[in-house]
Formats: sequence, C-alpha cells, structure tokens
Amino acid sequence: MVRVKSRYLLCEVNVSDRSRLLLLDDRAVATAVRAAVARTHGDYGSALCTIGFSVKYLNAHTGIVFLRFPKRSYKLLWSALPFITSVESRGQKIPCSLNCLHVGGTIRTCQKFLIQYNTQQLHLMLPQCKNEEEKQQVRKAILNCSLPGGNKEAFEDELEIEEDEEE
Repeated sequence: MVRVKSRYLLCEVNVSDRSRLLLLDDRAVATAVRAAVARTHGDYGSALCTIGFSVKYLNAHTGIVFLRFPKRSYKLLWSALPFITSVESRGQKIPCSLNCLHVGGTIRTCQKFLIQYNTQQLHLMLPQCKNEEEKQQVRKAILNCSLPGGNKEAFEDELEIEEDEEE
C-alpha cells in the first residue's frame, strides 16, 4: 500500500478589521485559494488544486488556517497565496491576505510550530500591557500555550526573571 504524501501550510489571515474574521468559513477560504491558483497557474494549477487540496482547520477568532496540498504540487499552489486579496463569505467581501507561517509534512508539526509562534507573540505582547491585570492575563495565556506535561514551574520562573529584567 502506498501512502499519499501531503504538505500542510500554516497560514494567518490578515485583515484590517479583526471583527471581520468571524465571517470566515472554510469553504470561502478554499474557494478563494482555488480561484487564486486558477488565475495564477491556469488550467494546470486548477487541476492540481482539485486533487488532494483541502482546508483542514480554520480558527475564525485567531485567523489561523491549515491548508493541505499534495506534496508534488505544494510549491506551485503555495506561490498563488500572495494573490489572494479578498475572501467572499456569507455574501460579504472581506479584504484580506494570507501570510504563510510554516510548511510541514504533518498536522502535528504545524501544531507544534503554532504553539511556539503563539508563545512568541504573547511574549511580545507582555511589555505592551498597560496594567497588572492585563499582564496576568497574558501570563496565563502563555502558560496555557505550553505543551501538556511541560515544566510549568520552570516556565513561571523564566517569566519572573523576564519581569525583573524589564524593571
């Protein structure tokens, strides 16, 4: 038996108004990707996009999307992503762009990268907090991003050291 090899692209949907993200659904993103591939690479790209392409995960709150492509054609299809300027969903045209964050061979590797990426983004948000309550919420979010079984005590010590360095 032969295993079908795929590539997973972890993308971030960038919009000017974050409330518009809630209007997105996976079919609308898939349609926008297929249309961009057809415009960029013609019939050949369109045919490649119909075989094995799917939107595996879409988080409308954070704008994170997992796209699955066949391994043999992911570079061709990946090159069409910058040409997506809007997604039409629920009768509304949402101006957006897709930013590819990571390319992985499995969903698990993309999930691991996403955990690291979210932790890094939360660390960047920590110095921008205006009061202690916001800092506590960000710290709690950082702890929730860590993998199960991780050493949370060491992570909390690291946060305290960073806090001392900021002051």
